[in-house]
Amino acid sequence: MLAQQRYELILERLRSDGPVEVGALAQLLHVSEATIRRDLRQLEERELVTRVHGGASLPAAQEPPFAHVATSHVPAKDAVATAAAELVDEGDVLLLDIGTTTHRLAAALRGKAVTVMTSSLAVYEELATDASVELILLGGVVRRNYRSMVGFLTEQALRQVHAGTLFLGTSGVRPDGTVLDTTVVEVPVKQAMMAAAERIVLLADGSKFPGGGLARVCGAPDVDVLVSTEDADPQTVATFTDAGTTVHLAPAPRDSPLVEEH
Repeated sequence: MLAQQRYELILERLRSDGPVEVGALAQLLHVSEATIRRDLRQLEERELVTRVHGGASLPAAQEPPFAHVATSHVPAKDAVATAAAELVDEGDVLLLDIGTTTHRLAAALRGKAVTVMTSSLAVYEELATDASVELILLGGVVRRNYRSMVGFLTEQALRQVHAGTLFLGTSGVRPDGTVLDTTVVEVPVKQAMMAAAERIVLLADGSKFPGGGLARVCGAPDVDVLVSTEDADPQTVATFTDAGTTVHLAPAPRDSPLVEEH
């Protein structure tokens, strides 16, 4: 494979999955990790990638926007959101993380008499006109590209609230149960949400196994419930089960890309 072909595939992977580890790229392209590191140096010199510890990410200006990510794996995300909504009772107090799957969950919660706290502008906009939902938008610095609130103001607000359940999003889940995010600035907010909730429900369709991401959010023992689809990696699901996590697997949509590939 020519170097230029590798560059294009690396950029395509970063656009679709966010930050990726060197080892994952080496496995994807069937080359050595040394070759990948050389490729990343070349791409960084062209200002096409930003190298981070253990891998690379797109420069902030090139990060895929929320609207782009929202168009991928939509049936699978809806299947997870529908299954997650069944875990919610009238009167519940919920924290909804950022992300396209939690946005789909917000849509599934319309009409329910619940309290929703969130740092997601997309979730806020989904529920803003629903009089059934008591809606609390956490403050902070607006991260426009991904329609979220971040920073110390968001974290401080989370220290003042308490929720029965947090619905946590992720960009990737490793076989050892490590839950990852693509953006380091979001991790403290996610962890503050976890500290503010009694129950942690991880939402991750089959495409998130292993997905992408370099920043660790938590591990399998920290997750009370995993909601995914039946095409989720069995080894990873077993890791969560062994850690005491309750697992709910929704049917994988027939038009899911993972189903078509297998």
